[in-house]
Amino acid sequence: MSLLHEIQAAVLQEGADLGPILLRLRLLAARIGSQPLAEWVRHESEGYPRDAELPDYRFIPVSYTANFSGPFGYGIKNAPISPYLVKKFAGEHWVRHEMRESIAAVDDLLTNAEYGGHLGINAADLILMLQGKVYPDYACNSVTGSIPRSSLASIRHAVRSRVLELTLELEKSVPDAAAVAIGPAALPSAPSAAAATQIAQQIIYGNFTSIAATGERATIQVAVTPHDAKSLTQFLTGSGMVEEDAQELARLAASEKPESNEEPMGPQVRNWLVENLKKAASGTWKMGVAVATDVIKEALLKYYGFK
Repeated sequence: MSLLHEIQAAVLQEGADLGPILLRLRLLAARIGSQPLAEWVRHESEGYPRDAELPDYRFIPVSYTANFSGPFGYGIKNAPISPYLVKKFAGEHWVRHEMRESIAAVDDLLTNAEYGGHLGINAADLILMLQGKVYPDYACNSVTGSIPRSSLASIRHAVRSRVLELTLELEKSVPDAAAVAIGPAALPSAPSAAAATQIAQQIIYGNFTSIAATGERATIQVAVTPHDAKSLTQFLTGSGMVEEDAQELARLAASEKPESNEEPMGPQVRNWLVENLKKAASGTWKMGVAVATDVIKEALLKYYGFK
């Protein structure tokens, strides 16, 4: 069984530990030459540094309650505080927590949390930030922040889901990936590395920018010169589209104006895409449908000078 299929089998096994699955995926990323994929796996395994970009699924909501004391011995206990007020007076990061801990730490928190319960976070600094701003005549004595246990479970599920989606897309769009096995490794081909990088960027972070990945960290950019059909053709071909199709798309793009920067294509390009995207699904293009859609959109945005 290939390494990719071992990962798929493991991720579909109910209750399987994500640690060994991520280690296998890290090896696969190294064998196919995808630095962004390897970096994502490393961050999930070891935690995200402060300067690392977080995927959307690692931002989780925080709710707050507080105790207040007022004149004549009156008080308010466990009063919910509006997220709007917390964001207004303390900043968005207080209501949208960045979960940078490793997936193992997330699992540990889930194990130790009561089912259906919440996890507390240190919110002592909010006492001064909210003082006199929630109930003007009452003093804020304490603030408690909590994260739903379900939000942590969602992170774990999101990682499992992305591992499966990544391997399925790699199997379809990067033929070299399905042939990787534990043992002596061949050098990855440039097209395979580029395609794997695009797939990882799209599935993990939900955006495509693209194709040069060198050094310790990936440098990703759309290499299309505005209003240059040749550079558009070269970019699309390098991204996995058949050259004849890339030339045809570039010719159509040059013959008409886009409708807007939100929809960077005219009627001929749109009709062409409807007819030809099936080539991505069938494997004729070396990229899946989701990646192909974003590749073409980003390339056209750059070609028409919108980016």
